[in-house]
Amino acid sequence: MRGTDEDPTRWPPSWYAATAADPPFAPPLEGDARCDVCIVGAGYTGIGAALRLAEAGADVRLIDQARIGWGASGRNGGQAHVGQRRDPFWLERVLGAEDALHLWRIALDARADLDRLIAGHGIACDFTPGLLHVDHRRRDLTHSRATVEHLRNRYDYPHVDYVYGPALAGMIGARGYHGGMIDRRGGHLHPLNLAIGLARAAMAAGARLHEGTRATALARAAGGGWRVETPRGAISADRVILAGNGYLHGLSRPAEARVMPINNYIAVTEPLGAGRARSLIRDNVAVSDSRFVVYYFRLTPDHRLLFGGGETYGWRFPADIRAFVRPHMLRIFPQLADVALDHGWGGTLAVTPNRLPLLREVAPGLIAIGGYSGLGVVLAPYFGRLVAEAMLGGSPDFDRLARLPVPAFPGGRWLRWPILAAAMSLAALRDRL
Repeated sequence: MRGTDEDPTRWPPSWYAATAADPPFAPPLEGDARCDVCIVGAGYTGIGAALRLAEAGADVRLIDQARIGWGASGRNGGQAHVGQRRDPFWLERVLGAEDALHLWRIALDARADLDRLIAGHGIACDFTPGLLHVDHRRRDLTHSRATVEHLRNRYDYPHVDYVYGPALAGMIGARGYHGGMIDRRGGHLHPLNLAIGLARAAMAAGARLHEGTRATALARAAGGGWRVETPRGAISADRVILAGNGYLHGLSRPAEARVMPINNYIAVTEPLGAGRARSLIRDNVAVSDSRFVVYYFRLTPDHRLLFGGGETYGWRFPADIRAFVRPHMLRIFPQLADVALDHGWGGTLAVTPNRLPLLREVAPGLIAIGGYSGLGVVLAPYFGRLVAEAMLGGSPDFDRLARLPVPAFPGGRWLRWPILAAAMSLAALRDRL
């Protein structure tokens, strides 16, 4: 899903696109091709899988309807969260203590793998440590304090601390927050440059990438394996990875039934200068809050505020995204009323009904993966790696993730959109209570 007026041959007019590294040359597919694995979707998941497979010597082709990182991977808030979308209490209650602890370990492995990828491939994506989660309601403070204690004691995770009152006020110059927790292993980065850097690494390892190559149909091949149709040729592959997340376009009904695209919006201010920027976020950490429709913000290296806020659930983006985001930003930072917004863009993230990620072999040799529900910066490259390792000979972590209970959205193909919009709008009302 995307704004209907977007050009898939160009990145959206974001601050990321304006400051992006030079992308590798990845020409469209011309003619038919044969490979071991065809991957659909050149975001973090697809590129992460392509990199691991190519390093192991597999013949890999990665295709995307648009550009490398054109979807959520190149548009998101750049926040690197540690953990899963659901907190450990929910995971323990629903999955059991053992599985919850294992999911936490996988999340830690994903975070460590992000460091390895950035350092090992020399990816210049401005990674900056520190992520602050803040509570917009006083009644949420008890939960934040309990979460910090639980992570420290049960999960042996010493990198989190509870902050409140004057300590929080000294960290951020924002209105309406009462406390929260700081995670020093979290952080923020330039998401498009991460995608570009990973793509360069995958191509250097031998993967072949094709931008401007949309998968129009997917079918079992007569002699075994799969055939991926594109406008100017077809790819025959032993196995296929669907890494399109919110952009599956009918390629897999079982996967699409479990993953729903949601539009989210970001605006970036004009340069504020170092002093004014640090008056907003003293320690240059990323910040996200406890709203159902989350507000998230951070500083850029050129001393701008990047602010995300507001969602829509239809097919179109707002006509003026900067005007759409501005009231949300001023609700938190009223002192920026005199500041212009230089950039505004929308993007599509994908959620599942229970916010657990989807990793599933939907047919023999066909794996679908996505639904990170806002935590894809850390999880997606690593989950792509796990899918690759499952194809290369087996991955116990993939097997465990593939067993996660991810139900289909209610309403079927035609009614799930209005049902989702109604449910999300109702849930968002809690932010005002």
